[in-house]
Amino acid sequence: MSDYLRPRAPGASVFFTVALAGRGSDLLVREVGRLRAAVAVTRAERPFGIDAWVVMPDHVHAVWTLPEGDADYSVRWGAIKARFTMSLRRAERRPGFSPAPLPTELPVVRSGRYAGLKPGLRVGKREQAIWQRRFWEHHIRDEADFAAHVRYCWINPVKHGFVERAVDWPYSSIHRDIRSGRVEPEWCGEVPEGAFGE
Repeated sequence: MSDYLRPRAPGASVFFTVALAGRGSDLLVREVGRLRAAVAVTRAERPFGIDAWVVMPDHVHAVWTLPEGDADYSVRWGAIKARFTMSLRRAERRPGFSPAPLPTELPVVRSGRYAGLKPGLRVGKREQAIWQRRFWEHHIRDEADFAAHVRYCWINPVKHGFVERAVDWPYSSIHRDIRSGRVEPEWCGEVPEGAFGE
């Protein structure tokens, strides 16, 4: 099997799915403040536009637009993941100089090239198994594709059964878009027929 090469299109709009290693966790909504802080610091260092974002308990969906001439979203995601992890580690430290203990039970990779393996910690790199090492991305092709992926972010909490209306999920950019007037009125209430592409 060949190694996956990510496309590199400077200034592109890209849809992402980024997941925790332990699916079924609620870590991201419990620690949403730490995630927001990690994103803010990363954006200050390496700007990018956030067109849509939804934080689910164990994964994130986002649509970003990169600056003209810049295609390096992998570095940005790496920085966000590392900052979030470091913030958790600092919060878990015991009094004194003792670092927090490393996890003893590691998640098993459920699908893909490394299915069935425990990714383990690369202790020499001081990794913690909080995030999946990889993420999924899709380069937006046109305006319709852009709109579909922004809507996907908004309706994901409904799709997963957490809320009945997209506007009821607190960890979504839909609230920003309602305030700015960018959201079509029907998205403030029930999810329209066919919104899931069915």
